[in-house]
Amino acid sequence: MSPFFVMSLLFGLAFGQAASLCAPSEYIIHVEKRECAYCLAINTTICAGFCMTRDSNGKKLLLKSALSQNVCTYKEMLYQTALIPGCPHHTIPYYSYPVAVSCKCGKCNTDYSDCVHEKVRTNYCTKPQKFCNM
Repeated sequence: MSPFFVMSLLFGLAFGQAASLCAPSEYIIHVEKRECAYCLAINTTICAGFCMTRDSNGKKLLLKSALSQNVCTYKEMLYQTALIPGCPHHTIPYYSYPVAVSCKCGKCNTDYSDCVHEKVRTNYCTKPQKFCNM
């Protein structure tokens, strides 16, 4: 094999996966309020995908700065607001949610991201659904 081919292969393995697999992905948020008659299913985008991280098995040998655990997180986002149908007049019927415009691999910011993913399914409706396509 030529040295150019080997270097291209190594570069692709090192940087190609991290750059291409963290991107906005379609996601449906289910929103309910106890006072309202319907559950709103909102089509939006979130950041999801694979980011290269460093294995912390060698943590005694490496500096703390070398032990980064990157996640796929928001680079740019905007907020949109939807109206939940079937709410009585005394209830605020609006729900604001983030829309991922672009994503990056980086440290998780707990100001706007849930940095822990649990296997508990909480994104569902218990009331009749109405769909919101934004």
